[in-house]
Amino acid sequence: MSRLALINEFFGQPPNASEHGYQIDHILEFCHWFMGALFVGWFVFFIYVLFRYHRSRHPVADHEGVTSGISTHLEFAVVLIEAVLLIGFAVPLWAKRVNQFPETRDAILVHTVGQQFNWTHHLPGPDGTFGRRDLNLVSNSNPLGLDNNDPAAKDDIVVPGELHVPVNRSVIIELSSKDVIHNFCLPHMRIAQDAIPGSIIPMWFKPIKAGTYEVICGQLCGLGHYSMKGSVVVDTPEDYQAWLKERAEMAAQSRAAPPPTPGSSPGTVPPPGAPNPANQAAPPAGNQPAPSPSASPSGESQ
Repeated sequence: MSRLALINEFFGQPPNASEHGYQIDHILEFCHWFMGALFVGWFVFFIYVLFRYHRSRHPVADHEGVTSGISTHLEFAVVLIEAVLLIGFAVPLWAKRVNQFPETRDAILVHTVGQQFNWTHHLPGPDGTFGRRDLNLVSNSNPLGLDNNDPAAKDDIVVPGELHVPVNRSVIIELSSKDVIHNFCLPHMRIAQDAIPGSIIPMWFKPIKAGTYEVICGQLCGLGHYSMKGSVVVDTPEDYQAWLKERAEMAAQSRAAPPPTPGSSPGTVPPPGAPNPANQAAPPAGNQPAPSPSASPSGESQ
């Protein structure tokens, strides 16, 4: 990192891990130095005005005001520089990110759904085809409503929280939400996008450094907003294929398992007021016939 770019690190910006991130860093670097120069300049001007127009030097107000055009030229220069930053750099870079997506066949395609307060990722599996999803099938055990009867869904991978992607390969994430507006933010990848209910919005990046990177929600989405975190693990191609194989096998095993019996699922606590299965195994003690007074413990009559 160059010495001038240390200002980004000083303000807490994490190291870049994406191919396009250096362009974002250069714009932020220039903005930081430009705003720093403006701060120093206006602060010096403020101190100058305090002394130049102090009451002891000007006991009577001057109703004519400033006649010099220097301030006008300075303000125009500030507006011009900001316009160049916005129109010349920021807008073209943003347009490139939203209009020039990589080819789908060469990229990793992921469906990511946000809900209060976690992220769930859906990958198509080895066949490269996403299985059908149905809102009517959404449950605690099937958060995305994946139709297990669809042949294309047999090898689909659904993972909560942690997403694995390969290094040096473009990743396209199609975002949606189940409840409120969330924001899938990857600071290390210099990318963020809102997840809006009823919409599918794509975003993409190309990781260039292996490692584990934090995902945060960039929108205030409720009382548990602070806990809506996840991670993107950038693997080597070999490690990524091993992870894919492991997750596909786990998904196949879970779908091949027999459905749970009606009633409470294993490991859950019955809701208040529900009958206790242990008490239903035997009839209540009050319904059993009382022993006859004439019967002895051995069963013989007295």
